Amino acid sequence: MKTARSHLYDYDLALDDAYRFVSSNLNNPQIIYETCLTYGVTNSMLVEIVNAEMPGVTKSQVIDFFASYEIDSNDLDATASVPVVSYSTPDFNVLSHSDSGFDWFDRKIDVFGIPIYAAPAVGENKLLHAANIMAQWLDNNEDGLIDNQGVLDNLIVNKATVALWAEDTDTELITEGMQQFMMDLGSEETRPEWHLNGHTGEFDASLEELWHLVTQTGYANLYPEIFGEKVGSSLAKSMDIARGGQFIEIPDQYPESAWYTYDDPSCDYGCMITEYMYWGMTSILGAQENREDEISHEWKLNTKDLVQSTDPTLYDLLTDPQYSFPTVLPDGSYNLIG
Repeated sequence: MKTARSHLYDYDLALDDAYRFVSSNLNNPQIIYETCLTYGVTNSMLVEIVNAEMPGVTKSQVIDFFASYEIDSNDLDATASVPVVSYSTPDFNVLSHSDSGFDWFDRKIDVFGIPIYAAPAVGENKLLHAANIMAQWLDNNEDGLIDNQGVLDNLIVNKATVALWAEDTDTELITEGMQQFMMDLGSEETRPEWHLNGHTGEFDASLEELWHLVTQTGYANLYPEIFGEKVGSSLAKSMDIARGGQFIEIPDQYPESAWYTYDDPSCDYGCMITEYMYWGMTSILGAQENREDEISHEWKLNTKDLVQSTDPTLYDLLTDPQYSFPTVLPDGSYNLIG
């Protein structure tokens, strides 16, 4: 599913521009409908647009809104499809480029069509490590074939990129339009040595940030009712149980029964889902086994067995073969089989 944000970008528009148009024409739904039809805006995109200012609106409510004026908005979804993208197996060549919006970032590696950019002060070993981690998240069995084609399709259509920075100001030099599609990753937090030291020492945050990009832009858009970062998705319902209740805002104190207690005030409900999926997957794959003391203030299920026994719904979602999730923790050494 292409997001409203990336679709509007093609027309040099932002979400707040679209929201102002919709909100100013609520008494004239025919204008909204015809404009959406003309520009290929789907019901799901309308949900994203409205939720930017009015969280909690659902696709069924959007359809019902139009229906109350005898407008069948299902037509908006008739041609909504994400194209299947072709790709090449990554060769990990470090390339110079002239890509718009990333002029300051002087090198990149393309991983199955996803560019990973590096700022000038980023070491080449860090760039190569990040590229290998991304490749392993997408082709976990390293056979040269993407494990879930639909995930890649959604990453590409929604302009997913990675910006590897060394200075805090590096990402400020990316054009504002492209910042909304990227995942930033710090050079200092990209730590290949963690994998060589028996998963001890300072954690390799490239595992986290690159997985966030795959789930936020890939899985959440491909399976919105299952992994969507919104109230009511299967993943959100599981998270509500893990947090001891449905908290749109972070509570002053989590219930004692909760095992997921993230309390970063900058993290909204959708962000909480992103982090929950990260904790679950990396715990199942073994990344958190040695980190109990470090992470227990926000996540208590640091092993595969604890996830399976305490949060079986999450475990079942993340190990369901129909979604082709990774089964081996990436280590930064993508080796094509065959």
